[in-house]
Amino acid sequence: MGKLVMFGGLAAGLCLLFPAGCSPQSGESAREIFVQHCAGCHPDGDNTVNPQKTLHRKDLEANNIKTPGDIVNRMRNPGVGMPRFNRNVITDKDAEKVGQYILSTFK
Repeated sequence: MGKLVMFGGLAAGLCLLFPAGCSPQSGESAREIFVQHCAGCHPDGDNTVNPQKTLHRKDLEANNIKTPGDIVNRMRNPGVGMPRFNRNVITDKDAEKVGQYILSTFK
């Protein structure tokens, strides 16, 4: 898993520098998109920037994030320390898939 997380972080970093080349391919799974864009800062649902804001249900709910749409909103309008993932980087359809993945994976 360490190599997967490290690769995800590298991919996320490159996408921040070169977002035009990082739009998701049609057919990518939610997990693949999560690994590519999110796992660098959220390995196993944790948060390397702000440990109090993990992707685990108790922390999401404490921050009023309860639906995939809430997660998409946070991706589009992040707080301090989180990059913005606009529609050119993660499409609305794929962002929704990632939101569902997060809620079903990190309990």
